[in-house]
Amino acid sequence: MNPTWEDPIPDEDDDENSYEKGFSRGRDAVIFLIDATWEMFEAQDEEESPFQLCVKCARTTLTNKIISNNKDLTAIVLFGTDKTKNSRNDTYFKHIYVFQDLGEPGAERVLETEDLMNMDANDFTDKFGHSTDFSLSDALWLSSVLFSNCKYTLSHRRILLFTSTDNPHEGNAHLQSQAKTRAKDLHESNIDIDLMHIQRPNQEFDTSKFYKDISLTAEDEYYKLPAASDRFDDLLTRVRCKEHRKRPLGNLEFTIGKDAKLAFKMFKLVSPSTKPTPVKLAKENNAELSTVSNTFLSDTNEILLPSDLKKYQEYGGKKIYVTDDEAKQIRYFDDPGLLLMGFKPITFLKPHYHIKSSLFLYPDEKTIKGSTRLTFAFVIQCQKRGCVPICRLIARQNDPPKFVALLPQEERVDDRGVQTIPPGFHVVFLPYMEDIRSIKVESKHKPSEALVEKSKEIIKKLQFAFHPESFENPVLQKHWRNIEALALNRDAPEEIIDYTLPTKDVIEKRAGKLIDEFKALLCTGAPAADSGAYYGSTNKRAKLDEEVIPQCLQHEVATGQLTKFKVSILKGFCKQNGIRCGTKKAELMDAIKSFYES
Repeated sequence: MNPTWEDPIPDEDDDENSYEKGFSRGRDAVIFLIDATWEMFEAQDEEESPFQLCVKCARTTLTNKIISNNKDLTAIVLFGTDKTKNSRNDTYFKHIYVFQDLGEPGAERVLETEDLMNMDANDFTDKFGHSTDFSLSDALWLSSVLFSNCKYTLSHRRILLFTSTDNPHEGNAHLQSQAKTRAKDLHESNIDIDLMHIQRPNQEFDTSKFYKDISLTAEDEYYKLPAASDRFDDLLTRVRCKEHRKRPLGNLEFTIGKDAKLAFKMFKLVSPSTKPTPVKLAKENNAELSTVSNTFLSDTNEILLPSDLKKYQEYGGKKIYVTDDEAKQIRYFDDPGLLLMGFKPITFLKPHYHIKSSLFLYPDEKTIKGSTRLTFAFVIQCQKRGCVPICRLIARQNDPPKFVALLPQEERVDDRGVQTIPPGFHVVFLPYMEDIRSIKVESKHKPSEALVEKSKEIIKKLQFAFHPESFENPVLQKHWRNIEALALNRDAPEEIIDYTLPTKDVIEKRAGKLIDEFKALLCTGAPAADSGAYYGSTNKRAKLDEEVIPQCLQHEVATGQLTKFKVSILKGFCKQNGIRCGTKKAELMDAIKSFYES
């Protein structure tokens, strides 16, 4: 028996990733369908050709999938080549070359993709050739065959179509009609087709000519074709947006009134990136080991089954036994869903209310028709009135209720028409009374008003537009670069730039003068040094008391200006900050540098 109470249904706070157990089973599969006609190899000066941009996107996606979802499947298919390689189930499509069949990403595939990316136009012509005598309908059908022949269960199938030609099969209405019909058939089979069109020099890509009837996405995706791109960053951003599978954590019904309900899908927009969990291997053959835990009876060492265990709560000196079903009944409050409790001004939400990452709600039209239209109207009205709905949330069966605020968010698109922010509601979890505590902070030295104002000026000068994608975790980047170099047999990993480090030259340019003024104010208002034992004799101590010991020397360390201070001042600074050091000036300077570098 277990002498302690252990809830059979752990609270969500104990495992924030427990929602992910509801993810759909199966693997995601994506096919890079790349146009290999001669037009894709036209480039200005020494810039990368459109074909190289496409293969570079495929290569980056492969390496990203190795890190994030190494069980997903990818394939690369070229159409418009002179050579043909694609026989599947006695089918044969001319001028279509399967460069890589559907398979898990790995080092060998990355190296093959790099070789294809580094080919120039002449090398590609010699190895694959070019041809316009192809059928886009056949290329789409071959992609469907690759999905069908896959031995794994696929939860999502997507085709990323790369091209720089806005009107293929121009003048051949039969081939164009075949391609449009084939695209519709694939869409009905739950295969998404996304157009990754590329801008050629001095030529506009007009999607209305042909591809507006080809690029078909899932019904739950609110999406319109963006403008064509000729930059790798823009193209890769679009690939990531479409290649990334949006996995809902679950479905919720939002009860507004007695007979008014909406349906939502719940998503987790942000999750921490961590190093993968170490895998235990057998030392004999490097086979992966699995951990098995058993519960033993202390008297006889007999293995106990879960049915042999009982839980109890001690009350009044008696043990009250509770079964798992009874524990579930105790935890049951209501069915999962959102219940509207009222509204509060948006100013009601305070930064210190944050207790965990928020979730995101997007309307689910399939469950309740009209949810999309009503949700968007609800979002607009909440933003106009400056209010947030306060709701009771029960995310899953037997979950304890939580109070949340729904922060409205309108859709935003960039100048190319790509959706950057989706419309919906952020679920902000509200704290309970015991979550907010008053912390007593005793300040030893109250800064002057001039010092506070100068600090505000410095902060204002050093502000910039922050975006999480601009700052990669240097520890994770180094970890994966080392693994990549090892897997690809590279001599050394690629160097990484640590963007988390402060740019001293930019800081000096923006606020160097203000920082000097701040230091001057800080030194004049610094408290007197504490009395006590110190290095040297009493006479030296008396002289030191007359000198001003700076509170911070980080700027001097960064700019190499420590040498301008006397030994007595450096000693006073070391004593003031508890830095162990010698008595020579060089030793003092080294100790102070180590203090700020640690």
